[in-house]
Amino acid sequence: MPQLPAAKGKLQLTAEPSSPLSIGSLPPGRVDALYVHVPFCAHKCHYCDFYSITRQPIERMERFVDLVLAEAGLWTQGASPALVIRPRTIFFGGGTPSLLPLEPMRRLLAGIAELFDLSQVNEWTVEVNPATASDEYCRMLRESGPDRLSFGAQSFDPAELAVLERHHDPLDVGRSIAAARAAGFTRLNLDLIYAVPGQTIESWQRSLEAALELEPPHLSCYGLTYEPNTPLAVRKRMGRVSAVEESLELAMMHLTRRRLADAGRPAYEISNFAIPGEECRHNLLYWTGGNYIGLGPAAASHVEGWRWRNRPHLGEWERALADRQLPAIEAETLTPAARHGELAMLMLRLSRGLNFSDFADRTGRDARKLFAEPIERLVPNGLLSIDQTALRLTDRGLEVADAVAAEFLNALA
Repeated sequence: MPQLPAAKGKLQLTAEPSSPLSIGSLPPGRVDALYVHVPFCAHKCHYCDFYSITRQPIERMERFVDLVLAEAGLWTQGASPALVIRPRTIFFGGGTPSLLPLEPMRRLLAGIAELFDLSQVNEWTVEVNPATASDEYCRMLRESGPDRLSFGAQSFDPAELAVLERHHDPLDVGRSIAAARAAGFTRLNLDLIYAVPGQTIESWQRSLEAALELEPPHLSCYGLTYEPNTPLAVRKRMGRVSAVEESLELAMMHLTRRRLADAGRPAYEISNFAIPGEECRHNLLYWTGGNYIGLGPAAASHVEGWRWRNRPHLGEWERALADRQLPAIEAETLTPAARHGELAMLMLRLSRGLNFSDFADRTGRDARKLFAEPIERLVPNGLLSIDQTALRLTDRGLEVADAVAAEFLNALA
């Protein structure tokens, strides 16, 4: 998508290196979300840059469950009384969480429920591959606590699935949704990707219509990105695939917003659409600067301006936990300016925008004064709109959303 000239160059994210992370030294606060990264995949999709590994034996998956629960135990035993870990939302992502065999997954879910106080959980999502969603597996998930499933449909066009190296059939998506509903799930999401090489506006519209026929209350629709060093990015660099034209990608984005709004699923975030009340509460916590803890290799965490990620290597993560060490790397403490800039960036992704009251509650600052300079430039340019309650991206602003975000990140550098 197009970029604003002023946004070119490296973003000036300001953070101070922290000393080696100690759970007991984290600042007081409340952790409202828990993320568990399950890194196993049957096959590595060519566009994906999330940490995942393939062809792992059942014994290693069993050991993974043991170690995730050991990592969770470090938190429940090591946190100070001033750091309250009482999740309201849980999200199992990957990788392919549903690749964990039924009994190890049941044991993992039960262990999480035993270790943490889940009395206030109001959303528990598990990502599921449409090819692995059996009736029995869906029933086990529903009986074990999760109340929301997210299916990686990506496309309903076999040729587009082949480009993405997705190894499921379009018919698998409908079967998965039926299995989930039969098991008692009502909160369901479908992931779709547009701007796939070779995709047309007509084929994208057909995928949207096929998704809507399944009546999911939530859809996530992402423009394809060519992440560095992924197989798809390498093929593009070698001229073996061609990215769709920018104008076509923008047309797909605007079509998506119109069609899903007409279908009663308006956008509540740049790439996310839902029947009102069916928004993903876990992701909303991310977009509003909340605290969360990540378990599993490569999982990220944030607590009151401290952030870090786990070692993005299964073996290194395993060895750290075998020694009863927190597998954290790249721990840093955000400066107040960096926290303010990042929160503004995240809130601008929401359709409700950068709400001035919410921003002030989180930071104690007035966003209108803090970001007066970019506001004075970008509102007259038609990229942002402003009223008494919030600052929002316009339709034009949506087309350069990353660049607008960079303006707010750099404003306080």
